[in-house]
Amino acid sequence: MGSTAGPRTGRDGRRAPTLAVVGATGAVGAALLDLLSTRRDVYGEIRLAASPRSAGRTLRVRGEDVQVAALAPEVFDGADIAMFAVPPAVAARWAPVAVTRGAVAVDGSPAFRAAPDVPLIVPEVNPGLVRDRPRGVLAGPGCTTLSMIVALGALHERYGLRELVVASYQAASGAGRAGTDTLYAQLEKVGGDRALGHRAGDVRGVVGDLGPFPAPLALNVVPWTGDPAEDGWGSEELSIRDECRKVLGLPELKVTATCVRVPVVTAHSVAVHAVFGERVHRREAQDVLARSPGVVLCDNPEMLEFPTPSDAAGTDPTWAGRVRRSLDDPRALELFLCGDNLRKGAALNTVQIAELVAADLTP
Repeated sequence: MGSTAGPRTGRDGRRAPTLAVVGATGAVGAALLDLLSTRRDVYGEIRLAASPRSAGRTLRVRGEDVQVAALAPEVFDGADIAMFAVPPAVAARWAPVAVTRGAVAVDGSPAFRAAPDVPLIVPEVNPGLVRDRPRGVLAGPGCTTLSMIVALGALHERYGLRELVVASYQAASGAGRAGTDTLYAQLEKVGGDRALGHRAGDVRGVVGDLGPFPAPLALNVVPWTGDPAEDGWGSEELSIRDECRKVLGLPELKVTATCVRVPVVTAHSVAVHAVFGERVHRREAQDVLARSPGVVLCDNPEMLEFPTPSDAAGTDPTWAGRVRRSLDDPRALELFLCGDNLRKGAALNTVQIAELVAADLTP
């Protein structure tokens, strides 16, 4: 089995934990390996695993070439932590296997997010919950929730959050590689034709294949993500509600979400109306955000400085701007948040959770 050996003990002589990365050859897996190679090294051995068709490939991690093993129970033998960057059905099957072999499973998929006995972790918000893992599994929320929850967690700690009304503007990459490929293909078909976009249905007729989207994404926005749920809601809109409640520890939090897909390649944005338990002050709220780990404040309306997806793409923090106290409610803030859905929204949060586990496992 391929692995990076590295030093098995730290400077103080303690054994460094062994890590297994499942789904190493996918897009999120690639981001995981990049983070493992650039962040503080807390592991001894690192093993890479993927589907049998990807087995035998060589990937670079921590400056070493590592051969990818086929996913099998023995991948987890002797592993302390197993990070999963795979579809939910794969995680649901293999995370319990990792646990039975002695590893703590850290899953970035939706497979365990709603389980009441699986903590939903955002290290900047609720790091202490990593020790409460009765099933041996820890989960992270979805990429849209992660685009805003670090900033909201900081504001909640100061003011006490009571209600959220959010509208998301989600990048094509949130629908996977098929989403990105579809957007690029559609842009090639509509590019340069200034006659398009003036008549109903003309863009739809030109782009042809809609890919994973229910309507054209090029020259358009699509007010839908996820799967249909009851009463006209989309599954992702309900997930945002459930995830915000669980991460913040507010089971009765009022949350209304409208999810919109926009013709952006990478980085989700969220327009937020947040109501708190006490009066808020714009300058103080800006200061709270500026001092919060994992948040970058970009908010200078006089200079027209505010965050956009193109600023957030390829970066780790949540970018916050357009901070305003509501005109009609002194307890409410309006703000605009952006975050890379493939970095913090998928890979980084998983890596951060695993680092907390590694610190907890090291005697």
